[in-house]
Amino acid sequence: MLEGLRIGVLGVGKLGGAIVRGLTRAPDAAGGQPVIPADRIRGSVGHAETAERATASLGIAVGTDGAAVAEASDILILAVKPQKMGALLESIRSAVTPGKLVITVAASVPTSFIEERLADGVAVVRGMPNTPCLLGDGMTVLCAGTHASEDDLARARTIFDAVGRTAVLDERLLDGVTGLSGSGPAYIYLVIESLAEAGVKVGIPREVSTLLSAQTVLGAARMVLELREHPALLKDMVTTPAGCTIDGLLELEEGGLRVSLIKAVVKATDRAHELIQESS
Repeated sequence: MLEGLRIGVLGVGKLGGAIVRGLTRAPDAAGGQPVIPADRIRGSVGHAETAERATASLGIAVGTDGAAVAEASDILILAVKPQKMGALLESIRSAVTPGKLVITVAASVPTSFIEERLADGVAVVRGMPNTPCLLGDGMTVLCAGTHASEDDLARARTIFDAVGRTAVLDERLLDGVTGLSGSGPAYIYLVIESLAEAGVKVGIPREVSTLLSAQTVLGAARMVLELREHPALLKDMVTTPAGCTIDGLLELEEGGLRVSLIKAVVKATDRAHELIQESS
């Protein structure tokens, strides 16, 4: 799906950089080669010093002229902050012609916002990836805009399949995806940090406690993904009658962990709804 195509990443920050690293490191089906060679990826940022650092760090050509990158690319990944999206689209409008595929990964920016500011007929796919894309364990949800074909969506999936798992949903759910899997790694880091602190509290050395916490979260996630069992059932497997786990779970319920996590996702989703107003 991507053979011979050139990719431009406009906004090579944390998320854009994670996507680039994943694409240039992920082996293809035959093994050994990246899905997209570094010489077929170009990037742009706002400042020359940042461009130099990104070039050295990512191994791709990074400059400050977004329009030039757009002109030279077949697929554009727009990875700037939502508040900067309007200005970016204005600057690249003349360089983005029908036939190019535009993928936006900016939280809360709908495909209609992109389509209205580019030439009529440009294919737009909206995606919400998260930062574990850096290690090939990301989660990206995609939706197609008005002019995007099944092939366009398939190309977008090919890109993000190289850095983790993908799913396709109706666009009306994308802000919720932002609040859940987009912001979710931060919630899990807080959980890992808290578990590690608890280990220190009961006498476990900090380095070992952090290892125990992180590996436990990783293993539990794999159990959900690979066994395809409901999390509640897996929880019950650990919770023996009159054992240690049930006492711990009661403390978590009393402390409101479940409700707090739900409220965090809802609050982040609400904020995602607001961000598009600030990009206008």
